[in-house]
This record gives sequence, structure tokens and C-alpha cells, in this order.
Amino acid sequence: MALLALGLVAAAVTALTHGAAAIPFAYLFDAGDGLHRAVLLDIRAPRVVVLAGLVGTALAVSGTALQGMFRNPLADPGLIGVSSGAAVGAIAMIVLGSALALGAWVTPYALPLAAVAGAALVTLFLYAFAERFGHFSIVTILLVGIAVNALAGVVIGGFQYVSDDGQLRSLVFWMMGSFGRASWSLTLPVALLIAAAAGVLLRQVRPLDLLQLGEPQAFHLGIDVRRLKRRVIFSAATVVGAGVAVSGMVGFIGLVVPHLARLLVGAGHRYLMPAAALLGAGLTILADLVARTVTAPAELPISLVTSALGAPFFLWLIARVRPR
Repeated sequence: MALLALGLVAAAVTALTHGAAAIPFAYLFDAGDGLHRAVLLDIRAPRVVVLAGLVGTALAVSGTALQGMFRNPLADPGLIGVSSGAAVGAIAMIVLGSALALGAWVTPYALPLAAVAGAALVTLFLYAFAERFGHFSIVTILLVGIAVNALAGVVIGGFQYVSDDGQLRSLVFWMMGSFGRASWSLTLPVALLIAAAAGVLLRQVRPLDLLQLGEPQAFHLGIDVRRLKRRVIFSAATVVGAGVAVSGMVGFIGLVVPHLARLLVGAGHRYLMPAAALLGAGLTILADLVARTVTAPAELPISLVTSALGAPFFLWLIARVRPR
């Protein structure tokens, strides 16, 4: 855990000092002249320290919690459609929000709330299947996720068809994912939402451990399984929805990071959840650094970088758990 924390600090320092405009390490303690101060404090700090770090934490913690609750190593906010539901909610607000005549105090929070609502609806839909047909198998989760993602693609395509040029540019942002719009005014409200919901998930470590024995056994050991499900459902939907609302679609972090954390600290959620949070934040910050620097001064979409990491790992995972 200490090494993961040091790795996160090293990743953040590297991301703060590297980019299209290099910033000397000493300027982290004294921001220097006006240009370096503006780049460091107004551009990179909200992007690296707050947005990329928190979104990585949100996806990793929600992926870990969903895998523990489903008792399934392939449960992931992206694969099971939660991220797509959040994107549909955010995109619907982009296209239809101007017609809703929302008040000035609601407007800054409308997009994150719409994304959270979309993620919650998809998660509740999955649990409606669980209540009706029993626990999901790995194959069932993947098939339902494919169906939900396909339906979300239809809805997103419909919004693209009816959107104007300005809205279409915003839709492309959500589809590809980026941290380029980070600012303190945008990230701080979302940071509070993610921190609160992620804190709820981090407090479920013992119930999630007991749930691995099965729902009847967890119930007899004193766990209110229904209450645990509700907490995990809505907390995971909140962190994923808030993250998607400000960054768009970021793939594979919620799937890859929990498995990497298990290799490092084991399967007990007491250490697995905080390890996943640290590792998710660090990997997302490094992925954003690659996206900013590999084609500088242009930027790659963050989903291209995370998918380049996650897709080979996913193939390795499938080969590892194949029937023998």
C-alpha cells in the first residue's frame, strides 16, 4: 500500500511537470512566473490532481465493488453497460437541456445528475434481471452488457442525428473521452460527489468479503444483503455517472485495475478497495500523460490509451479463466 501511494505521488508529479510546456520540478513548490503559474495551477492541477485522479479512483473502486457484489471477475461498469447508461444521460442533457429551462443554480449540476440517473437506471435494470432469474453468470453479464451497450449506441446515434454542430462537437467529446475541459469550477462539485460515493463503497469492505460466501451465508452472518446491494448499486452509479459526466467514456479502468490490485494485495476487500483506488488514480494519470504528450501539441482521446492497456489484459484474462 505504501508503494502504491508513492507510485501515485510519482505519477502525479510526473504529469504535473511534463507536457507540451515543461515545468521545472522546483516550480511545484514555487509556481514561478506568470506563464508557469497559469499552466500549473489553472490547467494541470485541476486536470491531473483532481479530474484524472478522481475519475480513475471512481472507475476502479466501482469496478471492484461490482465484481465483489456480482462475485464475478468480469463485472465492469463499461462491460455491463453502466458507463453507457451514464453517457446516454449526459448526452440527453446536452441535446435536450436547453429546452428544459433549468434555473441558474441547477444548470452547473444538471449534466452530472443526468449521467448519474442514466447509470442508476442501467444498474437497476441489471438487478431486475438478478431478482427475476437469479445470479448472473459471466456469460449472462457479458450478454446483457452487449445488449445494453447496443441500445445505448442506438440512443446516442439518434441524438447525434438531431443535434446541431455545437452539440455534435460535445457528443464527440463524450464518445471518445478526454480530460481537456478540466477547470476548478467544473471539477470541484464533481469531486465532492465522487469522494462521497466512493467513501460509501470503501466502507463496504467487510460486507463484500462476507458476500463472497454466498447471500444466505452472508445473511446468517449478520449482513443485510438487500441494503448492501442498494448501497453498492447507487454508490457505484454515482461515481461512474459523475466521472462520465466530466470526462466522457473511459474504458477498461474498472475491469483491469481490480485484477492488478488482486495480484498485489490479495482478494480481501479491506486492502483491495484502497489499493484499487490508488492504482486506478495512478494509471489514469499516466494514461492522460501519454494522451497529452505522444502527439503534442495535439491530444489523443483518453479512451484510446486505456483501451490499448485494457484490451490485451482482457484477452489474457479470458485465456486464464477458460474452462479446463
